[in-house]
Amino acid sequence: MEAPARLWPPPVGAYAEERELFRLLQNMLEELLIHKPDDPIQFMINHLKQNNDDAPRICVLGPPASGKTTVAMWLCKHLDAIRISQETLLFKEILALTKEAKAYKERKEEIPNALWANLIQERLSNVDCIKQGWILEGFPENQEQAWMLQSSGIIPRHVVVLYAPDTVLIERNSGKRLDPFTEEVYHTTFDWPSDPLVQQRLVKPEDLSEQEMSKKLLKYHRNFPGVFQIYQKVLKSINADQPSMDVLSQVLTYVQTRHRSAAPFTPRILFCGPPGSGKSLQAALIAQKYGVVNICCGQLLKEAVADKTKLGELIKPYIDNGYPVPDNLVTKILAERLNALDCMTNGWVLCGFPRDIEQGEQLQKSHFSPNRVFFFNLPYESIMERLSQRRIDPVTGERYHATFRPAPTPEIQARLRQNPRDKEENIEKRVETYYRNIKELEDFYEDAFYVNADQDPHVVFEFIESCIIKPLPCKKLKSL
Repeated sequence: MEAPARLWPPPVGAYAEERELFRLLQNMLEELLIHKPDDPIQFMINHLKQNNDDAPRICVLGPPASGKTTVAMWLCKHLDAIRISQETLLFKEILALTKEAKAYKERKEEIPNALWANLIQERLSNVDCIKQGWILEGFPENQEQAWMLQSSGIIPRHVVVLYAPDTVLIERNSGKRLDPFTEEVYHTTFDWPSDPLVQQRLVKPEDLSEQEMSKKLLKYHRNFPGVFQIYQKVLKSINADQPSMDVLSQVLTYVQTRHRSAAPFTPRILFCGPPGSGKSLQAALIAQKYGVVNICCGQLLKEAVADKTKLGELIKPYIDNGYPVPDNLVTKILAERLNALDCMTNGWVLCGFPRDIEQGEQLQKSHFSPNRVFFFNLPYESIMERLSQRRIDPVTGERYHATFRPAPTPEIQARLRQNPRDKEENIEKRVETYYRNIKELEDFYEDAFYVNADQDPHVVFEFIESCIIKPLPCKKLKSL
C-alpha cells in the first residue's frame, strides 16, 4: 500500500522556520510598499544583499533627565549599533542639512519638524546605520515628527519610553553633569564617577534652571500622547525611577523580543522534566486549548504492543521484562506517529522523549526538531511529596493523592493501591537517571525555556502559553 500523501513534510517546514523565510518575505514586502521602487526586483536583490533584517531599529524616548542618553549609549555598546541624537546630528555629523539646522539653533529658534525628519533620514541612509542598526535617542518628540519619519520609511521595531515622577526628574536635573569627551551623563548624588580626571572635566548642561525644566516637562507631557498613539503596538514603558542596572536589564529584555508575525506556525513542543513535575498535565492542557496532538512516548509504546504492530511485536519482550526499549525502535515508532497527517497539520506536544542527548540527536536526524522546548524544574522534596502519596483505585481506575486529592470514602480508601513505580526507592532511581542525563540535553536545546513547576498548574500553563505564542528572542544580541 502506498504511503498517504503528506501536505507539509517536516524537512520543508523546519527549513522555512529555521531560516525564517516567512519573516524575510514579510520584511521585503513591507520595504516595497514603503519605498515603492520603480524596479522592485532590483530593490529586493539589494535588500537581500544588505542582510540587515536583524539590525536594531530602536527609539529611546522619555522626559528630560529620565536617562535616555545613558540607556541609548549602553544599548549601542551592547548591540554595536549607531546612536543618533540631537547633539550627534548637530555637532558630530557633516550632513547636507546640518548647517541649516545649526542656523536655527544659533538664532535660538525651534528647528522645524520637517528639517529634523530630513536630517534623521539622511543620517540613517548611511552605510553604518543600514548595516549595524540604529538607536534614535529623543526622537520623535511629537506626532508630526513621528508621521514624517513613518512616511520616510523610518519605522522602529522597538520603542522604549522611560518614565518617572516630575519631582524626581527635577531633582535629577539639578545634579546632572556631562562628560564632554565621552558624552556620558553623571549625577552629583546618584552617579558620580570614581576617576578624578573624569570628575574634573564634567560640565553642567545648558538649561538647568528649575523653571526651564518645568517648561520642558510640560511640553513633553503635551506631546507624548500623540507619539504613543502611533507606536503603541511596539512601545514599552519602563520605570526610570529604579537602580540603573534594573532599568538597563528591562530595556535589553524588551529589545530582544520579537513581535508576533503573521507567518504560519505549526507548534512542535517538547516537555522535559523529572517525574512528577506535571509534564503530562501541561501537555493535556496545551493540546486541549490549541488542538495540537498530545503524544506521550511511554503510552505510544504500550499502544504499539496492544495493536500488535510489527514494531510492537519487537518491543513487547522489552516491556514485558521491564527492560529499556532500544532507542532505534523508540525513534521508529515515534517518527511513524509524528509523520501522521494530524501531527503534520495541527502540530504536536511530546513528553517522555528524548531522555538523553543521543535520543535528542536521533530525533533531530529524523527531521522532527521541536520549535519550543521546556525544561520543568521541581525540588526533590516536592517530587517525593507528589509521587510517593499517589494511589489508584483498582475498581474504577481513578487516581487519588493522600494530600491533594484524598479518597472520598473510607471504603475507597481501604482498597487503594500504590503503583510500584511510586515507591520511594524507585522514585529515587528515576530522579537520579533524569539528572544524570539532563545537563547535556539542556546544552543541546540551547533555546529552551525553563519552567518553575513548583507552583499552581494554571500559573505554569500561562507561562508556557506565553512562550509558545511569542517568537523566540533574537540570538545575536549580547547578554548583560
